[in-house]
Amino acid sequence: MDAQTFLLAPPAALFAAPSSSARPFHSLRLVAGHGSAAAARALVVADATKKAVAVLKGTSEVEGVVTLTQEDDGPTTVNVRITGLTPGLHGFHLVSVDLLRSFKYTTPWFVKMTTALFILQHEFGDTTNGCISTGPHFNPNNLTHGAPEDEVRHAGDLGNVVANAEGVAEATIVDSQIPLSGPNSVVGRAFVVHELEDDLGKGVPSSTCIPCFLIIV
Repeated sequence: MDAQTFLLAPPAALFAAPSSSARPFHSLRLVAGHGSAAAARALVVADATKKAVAVLKGTSEVEGVVTLTQEDDGPTTVNVRITGLTPGLHGFHLVSVDLLRSFKYTTPWFVKMTTALFILQHEFGDTTNGCISTGPHFNPNNLTHGAPEDEVRHAGDLGNVVANAEGVAEATIVDSQIPLSGPNSVVGRAFVVHELEDDLGKGVPSSTCIPCFLIIV
């Protein structure tokens, strides 16, 4: 399966070249003031929503859109829809060094693994060499690999999504470790969709999942 790229950018700049210094889009709901205070303060910022969108760009039949939304400093909601996949599980993560060069494509356990899709958020936003240049799982706290619900896990460990018989995977993920602003912001980084299932830290490491799709966020 060839690697595919999702470019994630603010909605108004969907087709602009991605940049690691890109800032997330902020949408504000403004509320008019009332009474005498209105003259001094006509508008009040009631809430701030940060949004980013990733669109699959590639040459295969696989297509998809991933949207990320964060209210103020709350958790980030990730909505995923990908079509053209093989039925079954597929993982979702964020990474940090060149780990693909160490993979052994011919090991028996790799050949026997069930095909699954895996969305991985990688630490580096570089996709010049496809999956190889994105780096390993995003792990700013230097913890071990795990499942999204685990207390000890990589920040980029977002589990698996499931493609149905028609090859469509839809999922909504709410996670507090992938903010759209701040020192650990995922904007400018990469989500990678792998061919194989993520073991959630319980067996064969997810880094063995070679084929992937890249999402720049």
